[in-house]
Amino acid sequence: MYKVDFEVKVEVNPTEDPDKVKIAVYKIFGDLNLEAKEEKEVTQLTGKTSSLDGLSRFRDLLRRERIRDAARTVLFKGLHEKRIIFYLNKQVAYVGHVSFSEPEGESPLGAIKVEIKCDDPQGLIDWLAPKTTRHS
Repeated sequence: MYKVDFEVKVEVNPTEDPDKVKIAVYKIFGDLNLEAKEEKEVTQLTGKTSSLDGLSRFRDLLRRERIRDAARTVLFKGLHEKRIIFYLNKQVAYVGHVSFSEPEGESPLGAIKVEIKCDDPQGLIDWLAPKTTRHS
């Protein structure tokens, strides 16, 4: 299939429950191993994998929520050489839905940053969010 290096980063604010932030990530990407790193008053959770399993769950959510075309737009916008970067709303992820976000400002508690390195990023986007066909 595709060779990927996949990384998720999310900050846990002092007012947030770290377990709830982990749940938000798990609901979108599955059982990703998250490591916590303390920096000042903020904890950063980071998960890395070379497995497509987490992306499979994300792909299924895009299909189920019927947002593949919107997802394609966001993914292609975040495509730079062999890297795709996009952001997800943390609060929406906690309830098991996908909502793309800007890096700052849109999500009051901060966004989940997703970075995917891939030899064939356009092919990966086609796999994650294939074009839908519309009939008149």
